[in-house]
Amino acid sequence: MDDNSKHIKFFTGSLIEIQRLQLDLDDQKIPSLVKNNFQSGLRSGFYGGSPSQVQLFIYQEDFDKAKPILESFKKDMGI
Repeated sequence: MDDNSKHIKFFTGSLIEIQRLQLDLDDQKIPSLVKNNFQSGLRSGFYGGSPSQVQLFIYQEDFDKAKPILESFKKDMGI
């Protein structure tokens, strides 16, 4: 990764799904970033987002390495 690395949205789902997928990515040394507007809104005293719409981002250059992990994850989860 360099200073010009760009995050891309990789998956959207529930927090539990995101956490499971994050573990799979971590096993392959692929960093990820979670965006949870619902939880952020609750902590701030506002309502916003949906608990089933948590977003997982990865670096664009990791996409090819991460894609088979996502396909396996979806198959295991039945989605």
